[in-house]
Amino acid sequence: MALNARLDHRNPLVFDTHELGRRPGALQRLTRTVDAPRDLGIQGVIGVPEGAPVELELRLESVMEGVLVTGTARATAEGECVRCLEPVELELEADFQEMFSYPDADDRGRPVAEPGDDAEDDEDRLFVEDGLIDLETVLRDAVVLALPMQPVCREDCPGLCAECGARLADDPDHHHDAVDIRWAALQGLADSLEPGDKDDKSGAEAGVDEKQEK
Repeated sequence: MALNARLDHRNPLVFDTHELGRRPGALQRLTRTVDAPRDLGIQGVIGVPEGAPVELELRLESVMEGVLVTGTARATAEGECVRCLEPVELELEADFQEMFSYPDADDRGRPVAEPGDDAEDDEDRLFVEDGLIDLETVLRDAVVLALPMQPVCREDCPGLCAECGARLADDPDHHHDAVDIRWAALQGLADSLEPGDKDDKSGAEAGVDEKQEK
């Protein structure tokens, strides 16, 4: 998280830690229902629709190096069964824990002269900015980890018929008669003939048989 990106306190996923203070051991519990941000889930597979309610239960604890956030998010995810393509709804519960560091302290809580000098370390860390913390990245990561990569409408979903695409769960006895590939070409030729053509051909074959008998 960039240290110069100022957070908007009006964002429902931004939380104010001023009341918590910087005394190690201080604790604050919060419950909040927020609207799901865009693309909360696995894109194109399953996720929480934008604007859907997400219930958050949070525990904010002040420690030497920052604010430790432990929480649970609950929401309803929507997607599509990978076997039969029917809509899927999943009650989601995602747990998470993340440290938000004070920008003026190192990993042991000791003051540093110039925070943010180590760009690589800062890139992987989340920070308390002006007493505010943004949980959107933490929430997004937790939800993605809690969702199935291949959602199904039920564990034993039989999927679709490979030949006609029918949903097999609706017709357990669904099947197609097997056709011997050796006769498939002849069957296609017979189906393409008009009734009169078939009669003429049969008559011609009968005449040939009579001549052979004589």
